[in-house]
Amino acid sequence: MTAMQHFPDHARVWVYQSNRPFTPDEIESLNRQLGNFARQWVSHNQLLKASAQVVFDRFIVLMVDEGQVGAGGCSIDRSVAFLKDLQAQYGMDLFDRMLFSYLDGEKITTLSRDAFAKGYRDGTIHDATVVFDPLISDKLSFDRAFAKPLSESWMKRMV
Repeated sequence: MTAMQHFPDHARVWVYQSNRPFTPDEIESLNRQLGNFARQWVSHNQLLKASAQVVFDRFIVLMVDEGQVGAGGCSIDRSVAFLKDLQAQYGMDLFDRMLFSYLDGEKITTLSRDAFAKGYRDGTIHDATVVFDPLISDKLSFDRAFAKPLSESWMKRMV
């Protein structure tokens, strides 16, 4: 996350969660493509101060410092189109908002909402289970609350 560390706390963040983990080769390729996109990402013909990368082998994170240039509708549409292209290229789903990812020992597991709720009922997932919140929207939240116990997450309402 080195490039993203240099962004202010108010930088805008989008997290796209994959339905599966990325392989090491995919991560290398994705990070190259994401970096190229971030370096060329514009809004109203002005270059955005942006960064994009794979995090925890499962999430694609886009970050923009809107202190200089804000990400407008057209630039956000371009990022979505780019991510849809990546989705097709790598055979993954980045837009299913009803997937829940959590730390299962040393690995991240992603489940459907129903399977996640079943895991909670069965006791394999509990209030102290660390979950990942793809709905965070700024760098401060990303740094402090992207990974947190289920009991402190909006996901708790889903079980």
